[in-house]
Amino acid sequence: MKERIKRILIQREKQHILNSGAVPAAVLMPIFEKNGEDHVLFTKRTDTVEHHKGQISFPGGKKESTDSDLLQTALRGAYEEIGLDPESVDVLGELDDELTYVSNFLVTPFAGYIPYPYPFKLSEDEVQNMLEVPISVLLDKANFREEMETEGDITYSVYFYHYGEEVIWGATARILKRFFDNICSAGYP
Repeated sequence: MKERIKRILIQREKQHILNSGAVPAAVLMPIFEKNGEDHVLFTKRTDTVEHHKGQISFPGGKKESTDSDLLQTALRGAYEEIGLDPESVDVLGELDDELTYVSNFLVTPFAGYIPYPYPFKLSEDEVQNMLEVPISVLLDKANFREEMETEGDITYSVYFYHYGEEVIWGATARILKRFFDNICSAGYP
């Protein structure tokens, strides 16, 4: 499946958001095979981090001056948060940009295939725990909810993915939704 996802992502046109007022950031969507099935790895943030307390997210962070590009930002963030060696990541492709409305980050997500099992080392300051969610569970419509919200004259969709007691929402859910829309429309799985 890894090569199939990579092919799909290479063939599509990435959607950029031009927003000079947002803080550049990047995340890694780690994908791995476990028991013959593709999974996505998420982190649950601690209640002590500055932004997105207690939320389910992808590892990453804001771009630092020492990062050569946003891919390096995503890989550095994954190393700092979960101990994932950048050399262990097979980058599958760059996904569509996403804005975080409250914290004003312009997030560039990257999908990457990682080895499993892996000796993760969680940052106690940033990561409460990790979730290994089968892609089949995320694609199951019984675990997905969409709500419409209105602010002023603008109505938009808000997505929620349910996994046990956890709810994936916000920018992470929007990144997932776009990712699945792209790969499923191209024939995945």
